[in-house]
Amino acid sequence: MRQAKEPLSAGAVLGWLVLAALAPGAAHLRAGRRRTGLVLISLYAVLLLALLAFVLTNDLGDLAGSATRDSSLAAIVFGSIALGLAWFALIVHSFVVLQPGRLAQSGQILTGTVAGLLAVVVVIPFGYTAQFAQTSREAIDNIFNAPENEGEPPAPEPKPEDPWAGRDRVNILLLGGDADDNRTGVRTDSMNLASIDVKTGNTVLFSLPRNLEDVRFRPGTPMARRFPNGFDLPKDANGGASDLLNSVWEYADAHPEIFGGKQHQGPKVLMDTIGYTLGLKVDWYALVNMWGFARIIDAIGGVTITVERDVVFGKYNEGLVKAGTRKLKGADAMWYARSRTYSDDYTRMSRQRCVLGAILDQADPATVLTRFNQIARATKELIRTDIPRTWLEHLVPLALKVKDAEVTSVQFVPPLINTGYPDWEKIRDIAAKAVRDSTRTKAAVAASASPSSSSPATATPSSPASSPSSPSPSPSPKKTKRPGRETGDDPTKGLTEGCGMTSAKG
Repeated sequence: MRQAKEPLSAGAVLGWLVLAALAPGAAHLRAGRRRTGLVLISLYAVLLLALLAFVLTNDLGDLAGSATRDSSLAAIVFGSIALGLAWFALIVHSFVVLQPGRLAQSGQILTGTVAGLLAVVVVIPFGYTAQFAQTSREAIDNIFNAPENEGEPPAPEPKPEDPWAGRDRVNILLLGGDADDNRTGVRTDSMNLASIDVKTGNTVLFSLPRNLEDVRFRPGTPMARRFPNGFDLPKDANGGASDLLNSVWEYADAHPEIFGGKQHQGPKVLMDTIGYTLGLKVDWYALVNMWGFARIIDAIGGVTITVERDVVFGKYNEGLVKAGTRKLKGADAMWYARSRTYSDDYTRMSRQRCVLGAILDQADPATVLTRFNQIARATKELIRTDIPRTWLEHLVPLALKVKDAEVTSVQFVPPLINTGYPDWEKIRDIAAKAVRDSTRTKAAVAASASPSSSSPATATPSSPASSPSSPSPSPSPKKTKRPGRETGDDPTKGLTEGCGMTSAKG
């Protein structure tokens, strides 16, 4: 039998209503509805314990990866909506059972107004979660839906028990495209290969200059048959070169006849060419519109960078990024990374490395979550990739490992490499050594360091960077003079080494 309760004051009604929002069933217990109150509290406790057990028994990285599945995101959307409506109904019903009609008219107006506001407030977190999941779903659908290269078999599905199939590393080509309404084709003016240890997250970022000449193609491929002595085209009408590394994608796309009429072979050809150059198998690529990337920087709130010296930019040198440590908005960060005014490609590559390092350091999970909608909106129209959606579940945990792992960088620029007369064997040797060092711990690398080991080591068949299908590029017959190999310090550096205070949090 339900016990009679004394009428509550307006303040008591509001107090029990707030408690009911935090502990469903509390208001029903106060109103004498013990069975309903105990059922609600019991269900709430079971839900919290189940959620806690789920989080404690699963790796956070794996949870983040699983959340990228379309089914998971759909479940989050509909689950959030259902819980939000349930919580709304709970507040309304809790208000009713507290019998606010027994209050004076002024008390009824006050409690009714507050109850209505509270019912709306409790729905907001569920609405935000549903929006978060739906925005994620749309962004992922938009980005990871690139069609397969014409005539190519679909990518193999990862096996849940061993997605990396025993492999030690995964290699992803990160490209910056210089898009322009007045320019046809894709020119990849920023080319970086991220080689990631799947166990530790240790990463080597290999940066290749856009003006690398005499590019060699893997023997037996259509491009190698077309250019047996390296990528070589007549000079443009204005004397410019269209046979540099940054033109490979554009050339392959523009000449489907080389590939038996197959269209859109540019990404595949560039991936294979850079993989052959470094002695690594490139798994996937991601192409980002360089200017659109500025919107991503704005979405995370800008990046704090130390500008070593004034950077001039603009068609008429009208722009300026002043020297000093400051937070740069997207446009200024991109000008800092891309300007060649009073500078050169190699200095620009160093600045790009600093911007990448600053983003990696400053785009922490809290920033990403709080600015997620802005980041998702900025991202979904800027990225083109061939990474299959089914691999996201495994790549997201790997990306979280990279965030806290050791990230080093190798830039193949003068004086290390002469871009006009590239020493292909040296490039492969340096890449092989950098990969081996990245696989080991910092302590192991430091313990083995010696004057004799500081020079690039020669790749062996057992090296992670070596492959029987990737023979060393042969010397170019069209070059009559090749500078000798330089010796000196190990060219592998920390990603933000020499970048000043890029780790400062904004």
